[in-house]
Formats: sequence, C-alpha cells, structure tokens
Amino acid sequence: MSDGPPEQLKRFVFSSKYNLRGEPEEEKLEVIIPELLQASYSFYTWPSAPVLAWFLWENRKELVGKRILEIGSGTALPGIVAAKCGAKVILSDSATLPKSLAHTRRSCQLNNLVVNKHIQIIGLTWGLFLNNLDSVGQLDLILGSDCFYEPAVFEDILVSISYLLEINQGAKFLCTYQERSSDWSIEHLLAKWNLHCQVHNINNLGATAGLDIHELVGDHSIHLLEISRQI
Repeated sequence: MSDGPPEQLKRFVFSSKYNLRGEPEEEKLEVIIPELLQASYSFYTWPSAPVLAWFLWENRKELVGKRILEIGSGTALPGIVAAKCGAKVILSDSATLPKSLAHTRRSCQLNNLVVNKHIQIIGLTWGLFLNNLDSVGQLDLILGSDCFYEPAVFEDILVSISYLLEINQGAKFLCTYQERSSDWSIEHLLAKWNLHCQVHNINNLGATAGLDIHELVGDHSIHLLEISRQI
C-alpha cells in the first residue's frame, strides 16, 4: 500500500460493562482500521460501518461459531468485529477491484487476523453468479454496511442476497445504510425478489457503554435493516 495517498490508522474501541455471561465485568475490543482518505469508496470507513459494528458487539454472544459473509467489506470493520467475537467470517469485495481486496487484507493484518486461518477473503461481485457465490458454503448471517450508496447497484445487491438467502434457509442479511435521498427506495425490489425487511431501532445503541449514538453518526441518517426471505 505504499503507492498513492498516505495511510492513516483509525482506532475503534468497543466496550461493555458486562461480560458474555451477563456478569458485571468490563469487556473491551480495539480494532485498528487503515484508511486512504483520497482514494475510492473501499478505502474509507463510512458512518454506517461503526453502527453495524456496535450492533454486532452488543449481540456478540449470538455470533460465536456463526458462519458470516460480509459483502462490500472495504475496510471491513463489522466483519473484523464479528471475527474477534468468535464468528467464522468471510470478507468479500468486488472481484474486479483487487486493490480493494488488498486493502481488506491490510485491515486483517493490522488486527492480527491471518487470512485463511482466522478469516477468509474472496472476490464477490454483486449481481454476477460466479463460482465464488456457490463456494461460500453454509451461512448464518450476511453483513453489509452502506452498500446501498447509489440506486444503480440496488438490484445487483438484492438479487445476490435473495439467492444466498434462498440456499441458506434461516439466514438473514443485516445491513446499515446512510440515507442520501428520500427518493431512493428498495421497497419495490424487496417485493420483486421475495424479501422481507425489518427496521431495527438504534437510538439506544451503545448506551450501556456510554456511547452517544448521535456522536457516532453525526448529521447522517443511518438505518439498520434486517432482510430475510419471505416465507
């Protein structure tokens, strides 16, 4: 990563006053994320990612042993948090963006996650049914943060999600997105691809750890969605 803009390291700290058994014992996780601020989408941690990461941290007890795929990983903050909490994680980004995949590997390296040992990384392009989509294996959960960044990619994402949820009965897609226009909607695409969406309330996210959600998201409007197949 020596060519191009300089790397900056961002530190994210997740904490809790209680351990996984519900006992009053402080637990803490620190994740270091490399960013290239003058580069493209994949090299920066957008506001949606820490929101999803905090939700995963607060529900870390449910992540242990789960098989998780993160799509559009980029700097991979949510996926790395899930891996650190005991999940079996596959990180992915577009197969056509090798520099993005290399940056994802860099994020893993900084957090002592050895690729193909502690975590996996694959090229996965939305809307294209490549061999990698079938070789992912069984999944319990799919993650995505700020994947819905422009309408041109909405259907490509949802057709891929619909397929993965169809072959992984009971799995869900958990995603955060930043609202950029009130005219943008995925509602008709959800119906088209037989998907159901539940919106999670994030107003109290991180409150028990002293986190102010408004400081986390700033002036952005962030939503947390849980998408599943219609029964």
